[in-house]
Amino acid sequence: MSEEKRVYVKVCSSDEGESAEPAPEPINEQPLSMGKRTLQTLCGASEVSSDQTLWKCLLAEFIGTATLVLIACGSCYGVTSPTSEAVVRIAFGFGLAVASVAQAVGHISGGHLNPCVTAGMLVAGNISFVKGFFYVCSQCIGAITGAAILQALTPAGFGLGATSLAKDVTPLMGFFIEATISFVLVLTVFGATDGNRLDVLGSVPLAIGLSITVCHLFAIPLTGASMNPARTFGPALILQNFENHHIYWLGPLLGGISAGLVYRYAFSAPKPTVDELERAARMCCLAKMSGKEVEASSGI
Repeated sequence: MSEEKRVYVKVCSSDEGESAEPAPEPINEQPLSMGKRTLQTLCGASEVSSDQTLWKCLLAEFIGTATLVLIACGSCYGVTSPTSEAVVRIAFGFGLAVASVAQAVGHISGGHLNPCVTAGMLVAGNISFVKGFFYVCSQCIGAITGAAILQALTPAGFGLGATSLAKDVTPLMGFFIEATISFVLVLTVFGATDGNRLDVLGSVPLAIGLSITVCHLFAIPLTGASMNPARTFGPALILQNFENHHIYWLGPLLGGISAGLVYRYAFSAPKPTVDELERAARMCCLAKMSGKEVEASSGI
């Protein structure tokens, strides 16, 4: 006869110290057939009808991408040539815009805001096919909306921050540049959001935003530094200019998918041991107590 075991988890409270609470009882669900379970896992068709938060995720991706295109592409206004000052301004405009929006909606949808990020999450098994498809649709519609609003708010003749290849950059070069910077971005996203890592102590949105900034510093003079098919699609549709547009889809998608596969099979952190979790919990408790002591001593 099997013996029932109850697992207790240490909980740190700012007022009462550590206490032991029983872990929640497992929920017994009706088993599914292997074929049905596999289909639902791969496609995620059940999420459309059963996941009550899906519409919130899609709304977050729509608003987030619209805001990104409106604000970040708006930072390109007045720039006629990629001077050093203009490159730095636009690079920080995009990086800080992504960091801000990711901080605002990341807890709702994950803050993808980018089809190549969604593609990377899909091949890594972090999102279903159906949900990923709706994410990309929301991102593209959001980008179109953001570009349309930007056009309405700026004087005629503004290029909406549309991406294009530099004079001496061939389509093949542009393809690999976009694939490379998208690889860097998505790899950073995976590394910063890996739930098994206990050493990520800084701001995840800021880390992602800075990776976008540094990639823009490199690629703005070459391709315009899209690394986001939706960000390029919105202005292109509003301006009806699709020259070399396929590069800004194929390159970032290749980079995002490659980063997702590399991180999943080569770089993903192992699950932490019980000792590592307890050590991290103690450090968290000490940090909270130290913060309260600082507040008390400063009279805040």
